[in-house]
Amino acid sequence: MTRAVTRVVSLVPSLTEAVAVTAPGLLVGATNWCTHPAGLDVTRIGGTKNPDVAAISALRPDLVVANEEENRAADLDALRAAGLDVLVTEVRSLDQAFTELDRVLRACRVPGRPRWLDGAEAAWAEVPEGGAHRTAVVPVWRRPWMVLGRDTFAGDLLARLGVVNAYADHPERYPRVPLDELRSRGADLVVLPDEPYRFTADDGPEAFDGLPAALVDGRYLTWYGPSLVRAPAALRAALRRPVRGRS
Repeated sequence: MTRAVTRVVSLVPSLTEAVAVTAPGLLVGATNWCTHPAGLDVTRIGGTKNPDVAAISALRPDLVVANEEENRAADLDALRAAGLDVLVTEVRSLDQAFTELDRVLRACRVPGRPRWLDGAEAAWAEVPEGGAHRTAVVPVWRRPWMVLGRDTFAGDLLARLGVVNAYADHPERYPRVPLDELRSRGADLVVLPDEPYRFTADDGPEAFDGLPAALVDGRYLTWYGPSLVRAPAALRAALRRPVRGRS
């Protein structure tokens, strides 16, 4: 007999939103970084990198959902050692995101496929292939500067929108790169999300000597879940209206 799943803890903001929107009441715990859906009323169990294992165990979840990039292996091992069932996702492309979202929702015993997931696939299927290509540097942190490297979900989304990551062939996925090197890379655009580092019009563009800077909502660039429905339109709009910083 298939075991019922009635209590879920999520260690990933994207998965928190996906589960909460699809099956209200199923989540009993989530991280402090799980900001969507708005008003989510569950027990907070720490951060993605430092979850409170004892607090999670006390919630008696039937399933803990996690991600190999956002959560540390040592924490996931501790949860398993406490006797908890942990599902670990890997999301490094849009196609993989859709596959993993299906897997998570099936593991949560959600009946049927949610409309938002069909809507997300349809929205991205409408993105035209082979559009005009621009090369971009995509910082995700400063002090020190870190950028998107190879094999990232955000990089795949940008590529589908005609933006080639200047560091897509870097051996690291999130390399630290000196600012002088970023400036001399030959990119014609810098893409600045507002998470994990909160880049703004006054904090980021000025570092790139007048290079056009697209300020994008980090949730649309890095989250996989219901936000994927609106992400193509929101990202395209942001990429069409870059600002120019002054150093």
